[in-house]
Amino acid sequence: MTSAISRYWDAAAATFDDEPDHGLRAAPTRAAWRSRVLRWAPPEPSDVLDVGCGTGSLSVLLASAGHRVTGVDLAPRMVERARAKAAAAGLGARFLVGDAAAPPTGEDRFDMLVSRHLIWTLPDPGAALRAWVDRLRPGGRLVLVEGRWREAGPAAYVPGAEGLPWNGGVGAEELASVVRPLVADLEVEPLSGVAELWGGPVEDERYAVVAWV
Repeated sequence: MTSAISRYWDAAAATFDDEPDHGLRAAPTRAAWRSRVLRWAPPEPSDVLDVGCGTGSLSVLLASAGHRVTGVDLAPRMVERARAKAAAAGLGARFLVGDAAAPPTGEDRFDMLVSRHLIWTLPDPGAALRAWVDRLRPGGRLVLVEGRWREAGPAAYVPGAEGLPWNGGVGAEELASVVRPLVADLEVEPLSGVAELWGGPVEDERYAVVAWV
Protein backbone atom coordinates (compact mmCIF):
# COMPACT_ATOMS: atom_id res chain seq x y z
CA MET A 1 0.00 0.00 0.00
CA THR A 2 2.93 2.36 0.63
CA SER A 3 3.77 2.64 -3.07
CA ALA A 4 0.10 3.27 -3.92
CA ILE A 5 -0.07 6.03 -1.30
CA SER A 6 3.10 7.62 -2.68
CA ARG A 7 1.66 7.57 -6.21
CA TYR A 8 -1.62 9.03 -5.00
CA TRP A 9 0.02 12.03 -3.34
CA ASP A 10 2.50 12.46 -6.20
CA ALA A 11 -0.47 12.80 -8.54
CA ALA A 12 -2.11 15.26 -6.13
CA ALA A 13 0.96 17.48 -5.81
CA ALA A 14 0.23 19.66 -8.85
CA THR A 15 -3.10 20.89 -7.46
CA PHE A 16 -2.54 20.34 -3.74
CA ASP A 17 -2.02 24.03 -3.00
CA ASP A 18 -5.34 24.96 -4.61
CA GLU A 19 -7.03 24.10 -1.31
CA PRO A 20 -7.03 27.27 0.84
CA ASP A 21 -5.52 25.58 3.92
CA HIS A 22 -2.87 23.77 1.87
CA GLY A 23 -1.40 26.53 -0.26
CA LEU A 24 -2.10 29.38 2.21
CA ARG A 25 -2.23 31.70 -0.80
CA ALA A 26 -4.85 34.05 0.65
CA ALA A 27 -3.39 36.49 3.16
CA PRO A 28 -6.05 35.92 5.87
CA THR A 29 -5.61 32.14 5.71
CA ARG A 30 -1.83 32.41 5.78
CA ALA A 31 -1.95 34.83 8.71
CA ALA A 32 -4.34 32.57 10.64
CA TRP A 33 -2.05 29.55 10.24
CA ARG A 34 1.05 31.57 11.02
CA SER A 35 -0.49 32.82 14.26
CA ARG A 36 -1.50 29.30 15.35
CA VAL A 37 1.70 27.53 14.36
CA LEU A 38 3.97 30.08 16.00
CA ARG A 39 1.88 29.96 19.17
CA TRP A 40 2.31 26.18 19.27
CA ALA A 41 6.06 26.41 18.57
CA PRO A 42 8.78 27.22 21.11
CA PRO A 43 9.41 30.96 21.44
CA GLU A 44 13.10 30.65 20.60
CA PRO A 45 14.57 29.32 17.31
CA SER A 46 14.30 25.53 17.60
CA ASP A 47 14.68 22.28 15.67
CA VAL A 48 11.32 21.36 14.13
CA LEU A 49 10.29 18.20 12.27
CA ASP A 50 7.29 18.52 9.95
CA VAL A 51 6.09 14.98 9.11
CA GLY A 52 3.86 14.57 6.09
CA CYS A 53 4.91 18.08 5.12
CA GLY A 54 3.23 18.05 1.71
CA THR A 55 4.22 21.13 -0.26
CA GLY A 56 5.85 22.67 2.79
CA SER A 57 3.44 25.46 3.70
CA LEU A 58 3.74 24.99 7.47
CA SER A 59 7.47 24.35 7.17
CA VAL A 60 7.89 27.70 5.42
CA LEU A 61 5.90 29.51 8.11
CA LEU A 62 8.09 28.00 10.82
CA ALA A 63 11.34 28.60 8.95
CA SER A 64 10.40 32.21 8.29
CA ALA A 65 10.19 32.68 12.07
CA GLY A 66 13.76 31.44 12.50
CA HIS A 67 13.14 27.77 13.30
CA ARG A 68 15.42 25.10 11.84
CA VAL A 69 12.94 22.97 9.92
CA THR A 70 13.16 19.47 8.47
CA GLY A 71 10.18 18.33 6.40
CA VAL A 72 9.48 14.70 5.45
CA ASP A 73 6.99 13.40 2.91
CA LEU A 74 6.50 10.09 1.13
CA ALA A 75 5.68 11.72 -2.23
CA PRO A 76 8.73 12.98 -4.17
CA ARG A 77 6.71 15.58 -6.09
CA MET A 78 5.39 17.04 -2.85
CA VAL A 79 8.98 17.34 -1.61
CA GLU A 80 10.04 18.99 -4.88
CA ARG A 81 7.36 21.63 -4.41
CA ALA A 82 8.28 22.13 -0.76
CA ARG A 83 11.92 22.69 -1.69
CA ALA A 84 10.93 25.16 -4.40
CA LYS A 85 8.61 27.03 -2.05
CA ALA A 86 11.31 27.40 0.60
CA ALA A 87 13.92 28.43 -1.98
CA ALA A 88 11.58 31.08 -3.42
CA ALA A 89 11.21 32.50 0.09
CA GLY A 90 14.97 32.47 0.62
CA LEU A 91 14.72 29.95 3.45
CA GLY A 92 17.04 27.08 4.28
CA ALA A 93 14.56 24.40 5.35
CA ARG A 94 15.58 20.79 4.67
CA PHE A 95 13.15 18.42 2.93
CA LEU A 96 13.51 14.64 2.71
CA VAL A 97 11.61 11.95 0.84
CA GLY A 98 10.63 9.23 3.28
CA ASP A 99 7.97 7.56 5.37
CA ALA A 100 6.53 10.12 7.78
CA ALA A 101 5.73 7.29 10.21
CA ALA A 102 9.45 6.54 10.50
CA PRO A 103 11.21 9.76 9.45
CA PRO A 104 14.66 9.24 7.84
CA THR A 105 16.42 11.65 10.20
CA GLY A 106 18.81 9.21 11.91
CA GLU A 107 19.70 10.11 15.48
CA ASP A 108 18.53 13.72 15.16
CA ARG A 109 16.24 14.93 17.93
CA PHE A 110 13.82 17.82 17.74
CA ASP A 111 12.19 20.41 19.98
CA MET A 112 8.89 20.20 18.09
CA LEU A 113 7.22 17.71 15.77
CA VAL A 114 4.20 18.85 13.79
CA SER A 115 1.84 16.72 11.70
CA ARG A 116 -1.18 18.05 9.84
CA HIS A 117 -3.92 15.94 8.22
CA LEU A 118 -1.67 12.88 8.06
CA ILE A 119 -2.48 10.34 10.72
CA TRP A 120 -5.61 9.03 8.99
CA THR A 121 -3.40 7.73 6.14
CA LEU A 122 -1.15 5.58 8.35
CA PRO A 123 -1.43 1.77 8.59
CA ASP A 124 -0.25 1.82 12.24
CA PRO A 125 -0.87 5.25 13.77
CA GLY A 126 -0.04 4.06 17.28
CA ALA A 127 3.45 2.97 16.21
CA ALA A 128 3.94 6.27 14.39
CA LEU A 129 2.99 8.26 17.46
CA ARG A 130 5.47 6.33 19.59
CA ALA A 131 8.20 6.89 16.98
CA TRP A 132 7.42 10.60 16.87
CA VAL A 133 7.58 11.01 20.62
CA ASP A 134 10.95 9.23 20.57
CA ARG A 135 12.23 11.90 18.15
CA LEU A 136 11.56 14.68 20.66
CA ARG A 137 14.00 16.03 23.19
CA PRO A 138 12.89 16.23 26.84
CA GLY A 139 10.39 19.05 27.10
CA GLY A 140 9.68 18.89 23.38
CA ARG A 141 6.22 19.33 21.98
CA LEU A 142 4.06 17.26 19.64
CA VAL A 143 1.46 19.10 17.55
CA LEU A 144 -1.16 17.07 15.69
CA VAL A 145 -3.66 18.96 13.54
CA GLU A 146 -6.35 16.43 12.71
CA GLY A 147 -10.07 15.85 12.29
CA ARG A 148 -12.77 13.65 10.87
CA TRP A 149 -12.89 14.04 7.10
CA ARG A 150 -15.54 13.44 4.49
CA GLU A 151 -18.37 12.97 6.94
CA ALA A 152 -20.79 13.32 4.03
CA GLY A 153 -19.39 10.10 2.55
CA PRO A 154 -15.94 8.61 1.86
CA ALA A 155 -14.08 9.71 -1.24
CA ALA A 156 -11.88 7.37 -3.24
CA TYR A 157 -8.37 6.99 -1.86
CA VAL A 158 -6.11 3.98 -2.55
CA PRO A 159 -7.05 0.29 -2.73
CA GLY A 160 -7.12 -1.13 0.77
CA ALA A 161 -7.62 2.23 2.46
CA GLU A 162 -10.88 1.03 3.96
CA GLY A 163 -8.74 -1.16 6.24
CA LEU A 164 -6.74 1.75 7.66
CA PRO A 165 -7.48 2.19 11.38
CA TRP A 166 -8.43 5.85 11.05
CA ASN A 167 -9.52 6.04 7.43
CA GLY A 168 -11.64 9.17 7.08
CA GLY A 169 -10.09 10.78 10.15
CA VAL A 170 -10.11 10.41 13.91
CA GLY A 171 -11.99 12.33 16.57
CA ALA A 172 -10.21 14.42 19.17
CA GLU A 173 -11.20 12.23 22.11
CA GLU A 174 -9.89 9.05 20.48
CA LEU A 175 -6.61 10.58 19.35
CA ALA A 176 -6.01 12.22 22.73
CA SER A 177 -6.61 8.88 24.47
CA VAL A 178 -3.83 7.27 22.40
CA VAL A 179 -1.38 10.16 22.83
CA ARG A 180 -1.94 10.80 26.53
CA PRO A 181 0.02 7.75 27.88
CA LEU A 182 3.03 8.77 25.76
CA VAL A 183 3.41 12.35 27.03
CA ALA A 184 3.62 14.42 30.20
CA ASP A 185 0.82 16.85 29.37
CA LEU A 186 -1.73 17.37 26.62
CA GLU A 187 -4.29 19.91 25.44
CA VAL A 188 -6.98 19.70 22.76
CA GLU A 189 -7.70 22.89 20.85
CA PRO A 190 -10.93 22.94 18.74
CA LEU A 191 -10.42 24.46 15.29
CA SER A 192 -13.68 23.82 13.43
CA GLY A 193 -15.05 27.25 14.29
CA VAL A 194 -12.01 29.18 13.03
CA ALA A 195 -13.12 29.79 9.45
CA GLU A 196 -9.99 31.74 8.56
CA LEU A 197 -7.90 28.57 8.86
CA TRP A 198 -9.92 26.74 6.21
CA GLY A 199 -10.77 29.50 3.78
CA GLY A 200 -14.39 29.46 4.94
CA PRO A 201 -16.77 27.73 7.36
CA VAL A 202 -16.49 23.96 7.86
CA GLU A 203 -18.91 21.54 9.46
CA ASP A 204 -16.68 18.56 10.21
CA GLU A 205 -14.56 18.10 13.33
CA ARG A 206 -11.13 19.77 13.21
CA TYR A 207 -8.77 20.32 16.11
CA ALA A 208 -5.18 20.29 17.33
CA VAL A 209 -3.72 18.02 19.96
CA VAL A 210 -0.75 19.79 21.54
CA ALA A 211 1.35 17.63 23.87
CA TRP A 212 4.60 17.98 25.81
CA VAL A 213 7.00 15.14 26.60
